[in-house]
Order: sequence, then C-alpha cells, then structure tokens
Amino acid sequence: MAKLLIIDDERAIRSTLREILEYENYEVDDIDNGVEGLELIKKKKFDLVLCDIKMNRMDGMEVLEQALAYSPDLPFIMISGHGTVETAIEASKKGAFDFISKPPDLNRLLITVRNALDRGNLVTETKVLKRKVSKTRDILGSSECISKIKETIERVAPTEARVLVTGANGSGKELVARWLHEKSYRADAPLIEVNCAAIPSELIESELFGHEKGSFTSAVKQRIGKFELANGGTLFLDEIGDMSLSAQAKVLRALQEHKITRVGGEKEFEVNVRVIAATNKDLMKEIEDGNFRMDLYHRLNVINIHVPHLTERIEDIPVIAQSFLEEICKEYGMPIKKISDAGVVALQRLPWTGNVRELHNMIERLIILSDKVITEHDVAAFANPGGGTNIGSANSSQIVASLAPTALDYDRFSNFQDYKDYAEREYIKFKLEKNNWNVSKTADDIDIQRSHLYSKIEKFGLKRTTES
Repeated sequence: MAKLLIIDDERAIRSTLREILEYENYEVDDIDNGVEGLELIKKKKFDLVLCDIKMNRMDGMEVLEQALAYSPDLPFIMISGHGTVETAIEASKKGAFDFISKPPDLNRLLITVRNALDRGNLVTETKVLKRKVSKTRDILGSSECISKIKETIERVAPTEARVLVTGANGSGKELVARWLHEKSYRADAPLIEVNCAAIPSELIESELFGHEKGSFTSAVKQRIGKFELANGGTLFLDEIGDMSLSAQAKVLRALQEHKITRVGGEKEFEVNVRVIAATNKDLMKEIEDGNFRMDLYHRLNVINIHVPHLTERIEDIPVIAQSFLEEICKEYGMPIKKISDAGVVALQRLPWTGNVRELHNMIERLIILSDKVITEHDVAAFANPGGGTNIGSANSSQIVASLAPTALDYDRFSNFQDYKDYAEREYIKFKLEKNNWNVSKTADDIDIQRSHLYSKIEKFGLKRTTES
C-alpha cells in the first residue's frame, strides 16, 4: 500500500484530500506546516508528497527543495490556489512531478497521483536493474581452493594470457571470467559473452564472426560478430566444448593471426581480443573422441582455473547462503531473514547437484516459504520444489535421520484445508511484500478482485512489517 503525505495549512483541503485518497486505498498522513512535514519525510518512508505552495512558517517551494535534497527520488505534487504558468514552471524546475490548482479536480488528482507513483516505482526498478547489471558478485568463501582461485585471478588478470575455466555446471565459471575482465587492463572495454551450447552449430560462425548480407538464406542484412564487438576488450566463450569443429578452426585462426573474416565475406578485420573460455566437459576426452581440436585446446589452456564443486568446499556454504539471503530479501523489499545454526548444517549436508546455482534457488525458496528464522526443518521440507527432501545420494538415510523430523511441518497440519490455508497465506504475504503492500497492484498480479484480496488479508491476519 502506497504511503502519501499531505502538507497544507488549510484543514478543509487536507480533510478532503485525505478522504479521497484513503477511499482509493492509499495510506495517508497529513500535517499543517512545512517544517513538521520535512521532519516526517526524514523519519518515515513516503511514496508521494502533495504539498501546498503558500504556507506559514515555510514556503512549499522551500519544502520541495529541502526534501529532494534529502530524498531525490521522492515524487512531489505541488498544490496552490494562486496557480500561474510561472509557478508551475518554477515547481517543475525544482523537481516537482506536477502542479495542480485549487480546488483540485478529482479525476485529474487521482490520475496524477497514480502516474507519480508509477514513475517512482520505475525509478526504483531502474536503479535496482542498474545495480544488477553493473555489479559483479563477489567470489564468496575462504576455503583453500577458493583462496587459490582468487590469488590466481589477481596474478593472471593484468596479463594478456588466455584462460580456460573448468568446472561443473552452476559452479561459478562465469563469475571467474567476469573478475578476470574486471581486474584486467581491458576493464573499461566490453566483456562479450557467448554461450556456445545455446547456439545451433549452423549459426555459431555467424554469431562469432558476423556475416555479410546475402551470405545465406536468412542473412537479410549485414551482422557484426562477437569478435568485432569485443575488440579491445574480452570475449568469454562459455561451454566451448560444445562448439562445432568448423567454428573451432576459425577461432584458432583468429587467435593465431588476430584477424577474422565475416561469413560470406572476403575482407579481413584485425581484432584485439583477449579470449577466456569455459567448459564443463573433459576436453582431453573430447579430443580423444575427435570432438575437439588439440591445437585449439593448447591455445586456450595457457592458464587453467578449475572451479570446485560446492560439495568440495562446504565450509563456504554459510557465507554464500548469508550473502544470497541478504541479496534476495533486499531485492524483494523484505526484512532480512535469518538461518539457524542447525539450518546451516542442514544446508551443508545436501548433495547440491546443481551447485552454487541450486543453492541460490534454494535460498530464494526458503525466503518465500519459511518464517523469520529458517530452520533445519524448513531445509528438509523445501529442499526441492515438491516439498520432499532432496537429500539423495549414498548417505541419504543418515542425512534424513539427522534432520528429523523430515515431515516438518506437514505434521502440524491437521487436515488438507489447513495446509491449503497455510500455502495461500504465504503466497499472498509474499506477493504483498514484493509489491510493497500495494493492494491494487497485488490484486492485479495474482488476478483476483481487490475486495477479495482485502478479505484474504483480514482472514489470515496479515500485517505489514516495518524494517527496524
């Protein structure tokens, strides 16, 4: 539910605006002067402020300036009974979202409020996306093998040496490649990634080297390849063990001569690219089977960095799990949950067939389905999407015994309806928190009527939790 603040020295205006906005299911505070309004803005988190311009003690324009200096993304709608074009322009220059004259037109007011809130949400989402795009996640852990990888990256990154990163799916090979680029002299140039396993063999050459218009049936226009796009930077060839032999031959030539030719073209282009490759396959076996070129292997494998399986470094699981916990809770706008010591031990005992990627998904699932403290019983119950224990492997019986009772939680439900109510409550709670308790948006999100959602909130006794 969006929180709005009304700052106006006319009681009648405040009362009218409050009544209208609360009817639309906004949470509303109001104050009769700018000084106390600023104090409220600093103490509480508001999604939108409606502020009068002509007020005692502090002018509305001054409130606007000081508030935006404190909270630059807070949308302001300025209101005045003496509105002029000049006043509206001045308010806009100072950062106001819009200007409304008194007495406000009801329809215009509600549309303006909705648009301002939507803009505020877009600004927040854009910032979150930029952080996700720009920030390379740290390589977490202090185990001996991870410490060795970090040390190798520090030594190798500033050089031009090619690196072959090996390891199982989901172990973090891409992260190693990103840090090799981030710590290199090419960090300001592009890092271009190519997943060789995801591109059909007949298109991989076009993807890497580009093509000229008309070079094949679907080549309706010229295309620049990844080698050219990465010029001056780094080219990361992920799952290179799945690359076709013909493409391997062209990659080998590019590495030897630093030149490429587009598919269907004759002109050569010089490229200055550092290549980092990764694979989950045993390339020596692939060479024996005739699926990979020995000469390309030696070109790529100047430095080898092997990323161990998560089960080979279980001492790193606590710090990785905690980092994922904080990251996901912040992403969802939820209070940060905790994992009990026994819960951490339970995580360390799982087989992690999906490696670090599976751990991330597991933590996300636990955040959604568990209470404030994630216990070993939660881990046992939600270790796979079906709710059973994903404990598998040779010592599964020993692990299940150590996590007893594995039925957690299902034992606390006296009948099927109780379990359905629990699942429904957790789902609605998650969606409300994800949408910052905007009931209208949540109702649209889960495709039910708003009145129905209010009934559910009341039925389950759901309340918005405030972060300390």
